[in-house]
Amino acid sequence: MLKNSDCGLRPPAGRAGIADLPSPFRGEGLGEGKGNPLEEILLRLTLNEIPSAPKKILFRGERVGGIASYTAGWMAGQGMDVIVLDGANRFDPYAVSSYARRASISPEEILKRIRVARAFTCYQMATLMGERLPELIEEKRSRSWVILLGPLTTFLDEEVPEREIRHLFERALKKMEELTLKGVSLFLFQPSVPSDSRRAYLSKRLSQFSNLVWRINWDDRETKMVLEKGFLRHSGMRGLDLQSVNPVTL
Repeated sequence: MLKNSDCGLRPPAGRAGIADLPSPFRGEGLGEGKGNPLEEILLRLTLNEIPSAPKKILFRGERVGGIASYTAGWMAGQGMDVIVLDGANRFDPYAVSSYARRASISPEEILKRIRVARAFTCYQMATLMGERLPELIEEKRSRSWVILLGPLTTFLDEEVPEREIRHLFERALKKMEELTLKGVSLFLFQPSVPSDSRRAYLSKRLSQFSNLVWRINWDDRETKMVLEKGFLRHSGMRGLDLQSVNPVTL
């Protein structure tokens, strides 16, 4: 059964809270202040007057759950309606509330703009991506921005037959492609997939599906975003040119 949820303040079980993340995420680089590379990227990707803006943006790597949660908060803070499909059980409303407090916005005001639907099996995630997401978008009167957190995670279940996994995943991608052709933007956040996983090919497939692919690396000193795929030619988006953002230090 699909589990849809509003953003009640419950941290994901077993996940690090915002205060447990390295300092760049908490505010010194990623979380606040002018010149924040993540917010600059998001601002440019959500400019409505740029018709050529990419519609399928993938962030992959370490601790993307916190970054996806922060992104949802940032979008809602700009007055956007946000739909989050969480297949990794990593959406953290505390990260959203932390952003709201730093931005001097009521957390309740931001959280009510975010709708979360969770999936715990590949069958549920395929249904969310292929059937429920179009319905959620139709229910909104205004434009909705879509975040998929862990779009691959449930498909890594090796107890599900390979043939079935491929069919479910490709069908879901086809449905999402149809949405982007209608102007829907997808922000995909995928935790690292072990290189020895039998389903590692799904990570490559997701990268092929995406217009822009950012790899996120963490260490004790800094956080970096490296643009692995994508090249935009637009006078208002030069900052997303491959040569100018590879790498970006957060």
